Amino acid sequence: MLTFPSGLRIYLAVEPVDMRKQFNGLWSLAEEKLQENPRGGAVFVFVNKDRDRLKMLYFDGTGPWVFAKRLEKGRFTWPVGSDRTKLSLAPEALTMLLAGIDLRNGCRKAWYERD
Repeated sequence: MLTFPSGLRIYLAVEPVDMRKQFNGLWSLAEEKLQENPRGGAVFVFVNKDRDRLKMLYFDGTGPWVFAKRLEKGRFTWPVGSDRTKLSLAPEALTMLLAGIDLRNGCRKAWYERD
């Protein structure tokens, strides 16, 4: 399980993205679509259309990291932002999202449950 420091800025892309994108493609999305500087030390979270794959982009000062997760069953519950582009999350909210907790209802979904 990943843990995130409390001061970490996290930006979640509301719209799904093509999971074939790697370092440069995700970097471009963070700059152009989310209007954020990836070198700023924030984590950028992206999901695919089916919401069963997730990628996170993070720049640690020496180079970018890409973290990826594929669910064997079920889907990520993906929040909707007010501007329909990005949503700023607290580190605790990202941890809950990755653990399968529905942020809308505050309850843990069964791993096999689909929306």
